[in-house]
Amino acid sequence: MLTKPPEETIGLLLVDAARLLRIQIDRALDGAGLGLTAGEARTLAYVSLYPASRQIALAAQMNVEPMTLVTFLDRLEGRGLVTREPDPTDRRAKIVQLAPDAQPTLKQVLGITRKVQEGALQDFAPEEVERLRTLLKRMRSNIAGSELGRGQE
Repeated sequence: MLTKPPEETIGLLLVDAARLLRIQIDRALDGAGLGLTAGEARTLAYVSLYPASRQIALAAQMNVEPMTLVTFLDRLEGRGLVTREPDPTDRRAKIVQLAPDAQPTLKQVLGITRKVQEGALQDFAPEEVERLRTLLKRMRSNIAGSELGRGQE
């Protein structure tokens, strides 16, 4: 008797697609000659998305250990791409910002990631891409909401 194989879950599909997309982006960044590791490029993009964030919040957003982020930030700061300033409300914390000279490098990083993303979505109609974006944002919101609710119990 033949049995039907189990259906792939949404979670498995998302994780696998994200893993493959990240591999492609990392390879493209490594081959671009920017002198940045994929982790440093990713950090630069996150600093752009979440300006004036504390280091600890940025590490959580990126899902990396704080010490890993410190290594990335040390290298980016050494290249003049980010700055770290004391948080005025907590002198133990550091606020991370893009440095003024970061824009050309950030533009290259975002261009590379955009090109890889376009390849991943090459046979999607524009309305499908927008629908996917909308659904993923809603899913993220649902998950974030349930995480917040759990912490208040």
